[in-house]
Amino acid sequence: METLTTYDKDAFMTLLKKRGIQDAAVLKAMATVPRERFVGMDLAEFAYDDSPLPIEEGQTISQPYIVALMLQAMQLMPDDTVLEIGTGSGYAAAVLSRIVKKVYTIERHQSLANIARHRLQALAYDNVEVLCGDGTLGWPEHAPFDAIVVTAGGPEIPHSLSSQLAPAGCLIIPAGPTLHQQQLLRLTRMADGSMTVEELGAVRFVPLIGEEGWQDVEQELASGLHISSPKPEPLAEQIGKAAIHIPSIDTVNLDSLLDRIGDARLVLLGEATHGSAEFYEMRARISKELITRKGFNFIAVEADWPDAAQIDHFIRETRLEPTDEITFSRFPTWMWANRQVLEFVQWLRRHNRNIQSEGDKIGFYGLDLYSMYSSINAVISYLEQVDSKAAKEARRRYGCLSPWENDPATYGRMALLARNGHCEPEVISMLQDLLQKRLVYSRHDGRKFLDAVSNARLVRNAEQYYRVMYQGSVRSWNLRDTHMFNTLQYLLEYHGTQSKAIVWAHNSHLGDANATEMSTRGEYNVGSLCREKFADGAYLIGFGTDHGTVAAAEDWGAPMEIKTVLPARADSYERLCHDSGLDAFLLPLRHANKKLSAALKEIRLERAIGVIYRPATEVASHYFTASLSRQFDEYIWFDETRAVDALGPEAGPGMPETFPFGL
Repeated sequence: METLTTYDKDAFMTLLKKRGIQDAAVLKAMATVPRERFVGMDLAEFAYDDSPLPIEEGQTISQPYIVALMLQAMQLMPDDTVLEIGTGSGYAAAVLSRIVKKVYTIERHQSLANIARHRLQALAYDNVEVLCGDGTLGWPEHAPFDAIVVTAGGPEIPHSLSSQLAPAGCLIIPAGPTLHQQQLLRLTRMADGSMTVEELGAVRFVPLIGEEGWQDVEQELASGLHISSPKPEPLAEQIGKAAIHIPSIDTVNLDSLLDRIGDARLVLLGEATHGSAEFYEMRARISKELITRKGFNFIAVEADWPDAAQIDHFIRETRLEPTDEITFSRFPTWMWANRQVLEFVQWLRRHNRNIQSEGDKIGFYGLDLYSMYSSINAVISYLEQVDSKAAKEARRRYGCLSPWENDPATYGRMALLARNGHCEPEVISMLQDLLQKRLVYSRHDGRKFLDAVSNARLVRNAEQYYRVMYQGSVRSWNLRDTHMFNTLQYLLEYHGTQSKAIVWAHNSHLGDANATEMSTRGEYNVGSLCREKFADGAYLIGFGTDHGTVAAAEDWGAPMEIKTVLPARADSYERLCHDSGLDAFLLPLRHANKKLSAALKEIRLERAIGVIYRPATEVASHYFTASLSRQFDEYIWFDETRAVDALGPEAGPGMPETFPFGL
């Protein structure tokens, strides 16, 4: 069987080795099995990330490292017969099939069993048999097994499984007293029939449901109830004592927060979701204070440059004529086209009207790089005004990218398969030409030149982004955040050495990546780059919530829904904040007392909801590990949040009173 080479497996295998996977047979099998064939096409680019991914029936394909760890712990031999409980996508069974003689695997969901069976057959993994049934009871017809691996967490080790082990056989299973807290156990049958049990470390898996597993818990899981509610930890009480209560967003006194921010040049305002109203409203309130009381000059947000430029025109009133341009039309529209952002934008416009000097008015800019084709059009439009010959050359160079305008991700796949058949030289040359003519062009209008050169930089970086996205999302993530950070630096340079910036983006971009599991994958972000460059001159503020509603989609490109946010897990930072008993608060972290700061350095789970929210696979899809007091300088909590008010078609295209949200 040929190994697919579309994805960056070298980095994938290096990561496994660095994390302690040494079994040569396991490593060879992991390198051979095409993991991208066991996830949906919409997730293929993430196949070799070291993280679990959602699959059908609300289940997950396990994190590659955990798969490798469990297989290594089984100490497998080529002639072994293995039983797997929890087939899922079929990936682990496929890896096992490259190591041992025979694999039997049981899946309780009929649809998953059918998909896995067909997938394994199509890939010629002929030594695997799939059964739909209760995995907790094993498969006695084919017992005894040299090894058994269970890919779901049970309350204890099922007797039926341990009794089906061959002498010297071992059973690997996550087990623990609650649905979400487990230890990875290795049970070995000794020659005399006795059993030994070893603990291999803390893990989290979906529940093992069946006669000898969890029973009658599916409704409880679906409802999102807090399962196993112990007495609040003393740490939750410490948080409650140190927190500064927020009676309401409009009335909370922010004097102490501004004192803690001090002379910082950058204030990074995060969010735990892309669709919670309170996060937007609180960021707006803080931003107003920073602008009016501390002289901050501009706001940079996790949005595309051309869309944000429309807002910039609106708040500075540099385009007074109605426009037919559709702003924030790319998924997810609600992330910026919502009532909360519109009210803040209208405030910025009113504020700017009181500023006489055009150069002192507050600016609004986008940091992201998805708008490749909108940015191409913006560069050409600018050049048509200042240099018609250069505009003609821009059309020729950017024409290389035009066949993929409706689906730029396809360009990335094409460029990868064609090796040298990409457009990098053209987009680099275009940017270089603009920069070389900086003095000539900027005489016309320095701000228009800033817009043009920023769009040209975006095209260059977006072209590279789409090329690397199929080589592993670590590279594409790092490229994207580097682009955002560099754009932020360009804006600071443009506004002068004394300029100050406010940044709005998701916690995952603005919290220090070095304090989260991102760093173990080799990822960095805007927050870590800002700390590296500006040290205490960057003040990082994170946001969190326990429950409520959120505007999000089920899949990329799917319609927006108002989804219910499940209460936080018992072993998460969010649960600690919930147990503090306060409905909303500011929690100083950089200036916290030593005892609290040390306690909040402990690695715990933290939740991140982006534009996609999948409650059925929340543990795998939305939780990661972090050290809160290292990640942020301040943490803002709202126990219950509501979905943003998305602007629909009633906003209307083009007229100034609804501008810039022409949806």
